[in-house]
Amino acid sequence: MSYYPVYLNLAGRKVVVIGGGKVAERKVLRLLRAGADVTVISPTLTKRLLKEKEKKTILFKRRPYRSGDVRNGFLVIAATDSPELNSKIAGEAPALVNVVDAPSECNFIVPSVVERGDLVLAVSTGGMSPALAKAIRQELEEIYGREVGIYLRFAGTVRKRALACIKDSRKRERFLKGLASPGVLKRLRTIGISGLKESIEKRLSALSS
Repeated sequence: MSYYPVYLNLAGRKVVVIGGGKVAERKVLRLLRAGADVTVISPTLTKRLLKEKEKKTILFKRRPYRSGDVRNGFLVIAATDSPELNSKIAGEAPALVNVVDAPSECNFIVPSVVERGDLVLAVSTGGMSPALAKAIRQELEEIYGREVGIYLRFAGTVRKRALACIKDSRKRERFLKGLASPGVLKRLRTIGISGLKESIEKRLSALSS
C-alpha cells in the first residue's frame, strides 16, 4: 500500500484517544501541540497524562471504552493493549483512525517526526519498518539541529520586511531566494546562527537604502 503524505490542521478538532499508557501519552502530547481538542478514555492514566488532566488540557473519562465513544471524533487513536478492542474501535471510527502497531487496521499512519520549531520533517516507511524510520529520524536530528528552527523563524520575519523594504523587484527576488538556498544551510553550519543573522541583516539594510 502506498500512503498519501499530508499534514492535518487539528486546531480545535475533536480527537479521541482510547488508552492511557505510555504509547497513548506520546500520541496525546503531540496532539496537544497541534492544538487538538483531546478526549482520553481509559481506566488509568500515566503520571504525565494525569498532569494534563489536572491542567484541563484534556478531557478524561475514567472507564473502559464503550460503543459510540468515537462517534463524533474527527480523528481516533486506538492505543489499548487489546488487539481485539483496538480492532473494534477501528471499525466504529467515523473518519480518520490510527491503531497502534496495526497498520492494516488504520486508514492513516503516523510518521517518525523531527521538529525544529516550525520546521517539521516526517519519515515514513509505509508501515514496513518503524524501526528504520526511527533510525533515519535520529540521523536527521543530528543533521538539522535546533539552530535550523531558529533560522526559519528569523527568515520568515526577514522575508516580510524584504517584501516591504526592497523596492527593486529583481534585487528583492534574489534576496528572497538567497534566504532559502542550499548555501544558506552551509553558512549556518560554518558561521553559526548569530553570524548568519548579522550577515543577512547587513544585506537587507544595504538593499533597502
